[in-house]
This record gives sequence, C-alpha cells and structure tokens, in this order.
Amino acid sequence: EGGLKPMDAEQLRENAHKMVDFIADYYKNIESFPVLSQVQPGYLHKLLPGSAPNQPESLQDVLDDVQSKILPGVTHWQSPDYFAYFPSNSSVAGFLGEMLSAGINIVGFSWITSPAATELEMIVLDWLAKLLKLPDDFLSTGQGGGVIQGTASEAALVVLLAARDKVLRTVGKDAIGKLVAYASDQTHSSLQKACQIGGIHPENCRLLKTDKSTEYALSPESLSAAISHDVSFGLIPFFLCGTVGTTSSTAVDPLPALGQITKSNGMWFHVDAAYAGSACICPEYRHYIDGIEEADSFNMNAHKWFLTNFDCSALWVKDRNALIQSLSTNPEFLRNKASEANLVVDYKDWQIPLGRRFRSLKLWMVLRLYGLENLQSYIRNHIALAKHFEELISQDPRFQVVAPRKFSLVCFCLLPPHDKEDCANKLNADLLDAVNSTGKLFISHTVLSGKYTLRFAVGAPLTEERHVNEALKVLQDKATSLLQTL
Repeated sequence: EGGLKPMDAEQLRENAHKMVDFIADYYKNIESFPVLSQVQPGYLHKLLPGSAPNQPESLQDVLDDVQSKILPGVTHWQSPDYFAYFPSNSSVAGFLGEMLSAGINIVGFSWITSPAATELEMIVLDWLAKLLKLPDDFLSTGQGGGVIQGTASEAALVVLLAARDKVLRTVGKDAIGKLVAYASDQTHSSLQKACQIGGIHPENCRLLKTDKSTEYALSPESLSAAISHDVSFGLIPFFLCGTVGTTSSTAVDPLPALGQITKSNGMWFHVDAAYAGSACICPEYRHYIDGIEEADSFNMNAHKWFLTNFDCSALWVKDRNALIQSLSTNPEFLRNKASEANLVVDYKDWQIPLGRRFRSLKLWMVLRLYGLENLQSYIRNHIALAKHFEELISQDPRFQVVAPRKFSLVCFCLLPPHDKEDCANKLNADLLDAVNSTGKLFISHTVLSGKYTLRFAVGAPLTEERHVNEALKVLQDKATSLLQTL
C-alpha cells in the first residue's frame, strides 16, 4: 500500500464513497450553518500553511480541514434559507451528472474528440428547446441549434461577436467604431463587458433608461428614438439585447415590439432569459417569451432554476454559421476527416475557449430523472412560495412591495417614519446587514428609481414554506429594532 495512486478503480471506489457520505452529511446539516459566511477577508491565510506538503496526507485530514476551515468561509447557496441574487440549483440528478462528467473526463472540443459529447449536447438542447416551445429555427435539424456555454455572460459575448462580424462583412471592418449596441439600463452588466471585449466603443453601448411606468421594461419608443438619432449621425445600430426577467426586478422586455424594430433595422436580436427562461416550460408562463420568433438568439441558464449544477447555460441561435464564422479556427493539429467533410458540429467554433466539458450529461440526467411534470411542479412551488411571502409582507404596513412580482422574486423595502423619509436608503441597507449577519437567511439588494430595494428570491431546492415564514419573522424583528433606534 503506497498511498494514493494517480488513478485506481478500487481506491476511487473507496474514497469516492467517503466523499459522497461527506457531501450527503453536508446537505443533511446545511441548516446549521450561517447562510452568509461571517468570516473576515484573509481569514484562511491564518489557518493554512504557506506551502504545499512534500508527503501525501490522508483524505480524512483534508475532510477535517474542509469541515473546520473551509465551510465557515462558504456562503451556502444550497441552503433552504438562501434568498439572495438568483438561485443556483444543485440537485441529486445534476450532481450525478456532474460526477459522471468528472469521471469520464473528456475534452470535447470537436466531434471526433468524443462523438457522444457533441451529439448528446445537440439532442438535449433540442429537447429543452421543445419544452420551451422555441421556434423550429432554433433546433439543430435546421440552420440553427443549441450549445452549452458556461454562463449567460459568455452567451452574450459570443452572439455579440457573431453580430459584429456579420455587419462588418458588409460595411467593412474599419466601421467598428460606428457600431452601436442597445439594451435597457436593467440589462445584466455582462453586456457592457461583452462590448468592451468585442471592441465596441464604450460610448456606443446604449443602455436606455427605464422606469416604474413600464415596470422597468425597455420601451420600444425609446429604442426607436435612440436608433433614429444614431442613424442620423451616421452610426450603425447592430445589436439589441432584450431581457426576460431582469436581474434587479425580473422585468420583462416587450419582445414582439422590439423584434419588429430590430427586423426593420437589420439588427441582431438576442434574448437573455437566464433566470426566468426556466419558468417558460410551464404553459402559464410561456407567454413571457412570446415574440421569440423574431430573435436571432435565446439564452437560459439551466444552472439557475432548472436543477442543473453549475455551470450549464443553454444558448440557441437561428444561424449557426454566424457564430462559426466569428469563432472558428482550423489549425493543422485539429484537422480530421469528419470535420473536413462538413459532416459534424465542432462546438469549439461556437464558444470562446477551445476546451469544453461533457456538460450535456447533467442536463440529460435532470430531464430524464425528473421529467417535465416534476420540473413544472418544482417551478410552480417556488412561485407559490414567493407569492406567499409577497402576501405576508404586504400585510405589514411598515413594508412596501416596490415592483410587480412576475416569477419567484419579491422586491420590497421598509418604509421610514414620515418625518425621516430621507433616511429610507440607509434604513434598508441597515436592515439588509442586520438580517444577513444573523446567519439565519441571506438576501441581497438592488436600486430601483434611486431607491435602495431588498430582493427576496425563492429558488433553492430545499426551501419550504416554513423557511419563508421564518425569514419573514427575522425581517420583521430586525425592522422593529431598527425603527426603535430612529
């Protein structure tokens, strides 16, 4: 017995069993941890040695360190009391798929490097497209198809590059300084980063103002006006990012009207439904993506609210060649008969990096081990819990719901006494800190129309009604003490 071998079936069996037990126990006890990590910056440097060991240590020693040193520095995204940002789901099926992917450990950049990895990805994204009732143009059987990206930020970047190159092929590459991208001021900040990486001039990234009157959705009138203004100055509108379920308040941009505008201006229309796309597998929420027919690309994150462990961001395009023309390289060392004969999809040409993981296994397992009906019930349950929270908080006159709830996010704030209205923002920031430092729950915030707003996003797989009720109680208790100190 010379310690751990690089790979050995029996050692893997024995140690992986221990690891699975450790992880299962973690889930069993997850409610005993503070949801938001309470450590100070640099805490871990004081606990771990300055250099790696010369001789092997035991798995038990490492697991003991995880328990005593790492877990205190973890914010528990899978806790049933996690209500911050948007959810990032882990599930039994997703975990099993992740485990299998790690076990097989291929690098599937072209078809030949593991035909099953490419073909399964095409199939499961066609399955998911059909669950979302996406137009047939997005299926792999036509000119389009789906691809798994790491995140919605990557998805936005690759379609922006495809759109940029498509228009530059017509107007000449020197015109890059004239290209203008449009979105609302509620669009995820990753769009600005995509423009930055894609060489779109920062002053040509138009984030159009939204307000309460449209429930923070992009108004078609303001888009049309911005486009006309830019065209009159000789600029070239080339890209619009519409959002279904914005990060701040889950606003939904009016896709049909926006699609008409992009169509008449020859622009690429990308729809980001990173969070809310999952809800569209339920017939009663599918109308939120009506108008998707006019979009050139559509993105939803299966790793947010679709029981698929991070990372798994599904992107569909109508014209796969637009992506491939932007992102393909064909070095000698990757040449092979299947690719040369144009018989296959090589996903390396649909993404930024060359290498890629076998992520379709996770999605395949989630779709097969749960099935559509269970996935729909899962989404509906979270929406019902959010509605329950909204009803409860609305009954407390000290609180106000500040944006309409469409999915499982409730935006609300604590109202200051009438003579102290100028301290509203500080009051809510203090409430956020007070609540999060109890460790009993974790929520996050946004700013809407200059107002510091608290966000309560339901979506962790273990969350039940009792967790929502307890969260409300902590919020009310902390609000009471804060209002007393004013």
